Amino acid sequence: MVELAEEPRRMSGGGGALGVRIALRCARSDQGTTACLTLGPKRWPHPGVQAASPRIRSHMAELVIRAARLATPLQLIEDGFVELDQGIIIRIGQGSPPGRQGVVVDLGERLLCPGYLDVHVHGGGGAEVNHARPDEVADALRQLIAFHRGHGTTSLLATTVSDTPDVLRAVLEGVSIAMRDPGSGVLGCHLEGPWISAQRRGAQSLEALRPPSTSELEDLAKLGGGALRLVTMAPELPGAKDVIRLARKLGVVVSLGHTDCDYEAARKAFEAGVTHATHLFNGMPPLHHRHPGPVGAALSDPRVFFEVIADGVHVHPALLGMVAALAPERMVLVTDAIGAAGSPPGHYRLGPIQVVLKEDRVVLAGQEEVLAGSVLTMDKAVAHCVEAGVPMLVALRAASYNPACSIGEVSRGLLAPGRRADIVVLDAELGVEATLVEGRVVHDPTGLFGHPVVASRSG
Repeated sequence: MVELAEEPRRMSGGGGALGVRIALRCARSDQGTTACLTLGPKRWPHPGVQAASPRIRSHMAELVIRAARLATPLQLIEDGFVELDQGIIIRIGQGSPPGRQGVVVDLGERLLCPGYLDVHVHGGGGAEVNHARPDEVADALRQLIAFHRGHGTTSLLATTVSDTPDVLRAVLEGVSIAMRDPGSGVLGCHLEGPWISAQRRGAQSLEALRPPSTSELEDLAKLGGGALRLVTMAPELPGAKDVIRLARKLGVVVSLGHTDCDYEAARKAFEAGVTHATHLFNGMPPLHHRHPGPVGAALSDPRVFFEVIADGVHVHPALLGMVAALAPERMVLVTDAIGAAGSPPGHYRLGPIQVVLKEDRVVLAGQEEVLAGSVLTMDKAVAHCVEAGVPMLVALRAASYNPACSIGEVSRGLLAPGRRADIVVLDAELGVEATLVEGRVVHDPTGLFGHPVVASRSG
């Protein structure tokens, strides 16, 4: 057996397929009962697993998960395992896990990776972030994160669209409430607007736009009590420099986006402390061989992370492969999903505006040439990248480790000792089979960890 107790290193396995046995040893059982099952093509309702599974979900005193592949995602470990204790990863390695008492779950030919972290998501499952009351915001966040956990997202930044000062105040208070839920996965708020360019506002309300304001930033930061993590703004607007300076002082990441700035203005913004670019290529001047614009500035600056919406609509698949090859350590996959994600085509809202969900895209009502967010989920974003030729580890990194790094989230995004046990179980097509948050199963519709469960609103 080879195991890792520090940062993981490259491993290659020669053991081929794992044996498909599951051993569940109930650590607190008076009888010390062990339930062993063979995981075959059929799902396996079994009294032994059902008796043990509540212990898996509620206490998680110790859990070892084995799988044919483990993507940290900085490297791929064949025939790997992850050992968890009290919601924290304490060991990863290759081969047979250490001989400790507890629960061992062997997932056979599946792939383990870190839970996805979405820094740009407006809604999903019928719920959206923008609401007029803090309690409505908190309830909406519980609903939308339950939806996205079914698609591998274990944590996110609740993302606004431009709205009135009162609504944004309510959002920051509501996000702060939701963050206090145990294992909520809500890491804070991404303020997308109102300090953006009218010319590049996309589907955001023109009436809700206003100049960057240090007083408004201070007010929102104070209301959120640390909930404000990321702000998208146009750096060319009057007052932007002062807001960037204050945001850095407050520990808030600033992102260039919905901007009409040129290459030089973008470079100056990065020098001033902007370290992120919101949905690269969208809501900004295009890349041109004589005028590289903000796209060229972001791609050429090693300090800057850049978001990409990999839904096949916002960005051509060929560009996904190009930017991934150019800067795999800085590409951040986001969904930009709205409340209509998971819903049938029809008319919906995005904050204060009306939008229309068609078969493969969301557009502004009455202006079908204007995209209005998406109904993308993170599992589909990863799959689209791989289909476009992006290496699997690069795509997984862009959905987990890179976004965590982009907002300074050091406890998530990597399967490594000391990190939170946010884990996704994937099948051969990168579809999500199960999701764990801090070692607790929150999505497992086919019962890999026991009898079938569904995502919980409280998860």
